[in-house]
Amino acid sequence: MHISARGNYGLRAILDLALNYGRGYVQSAEIAARQNIPESYLVQLLNLLRKAGLVQSVRGPRGGHALLKRPGELTVGEVLAVLEGPVNLLGEGEEGGSGEEGDVLREVWEEVEAAIGGVLSSITFADLCRRHQVRRKRIVFRI
Repeated sequence: MHISARGNYGLRAILDLALNYGRGYVQSAEIAARQNIPESYLVQLLNLLRKAGLVQSVRGPRGGHALLKRPGELTVGEVLAVLEGPVNLLGEGEEGGSGEEGDVLREVWEEVEAAIGGVLSSITFADLCRRHQVRRKRIVFRI
């Protein structure tokens, strides 16, 4: 399984919005700068996430983007499903092989897919925000 730049950038954008949740709208230029994402590509991702009902966007000088769900109600799995599609280790319509061996292997890959899906659906953006805060506290500046 490979997470594309689309998935990676989209998750980082949603995490940025989660870290700023409750502070109003966040402009795409700010997200792009903080997350080192090309702004034109970020706008496309935010539009996709808006159409999926995860992000609200408002135009204008006081506009920007905000999460439609609380960070504790939005999972990594939900966002990745929009950006990457479902977890599918075998590929579209592929079988694990032929005969009983193929059936056994297909079952293994289905179990792996279910395990990955379980992990992704158990991690919320509130969890990621907490992890982010812990990491920020660990940074010590010495002169």
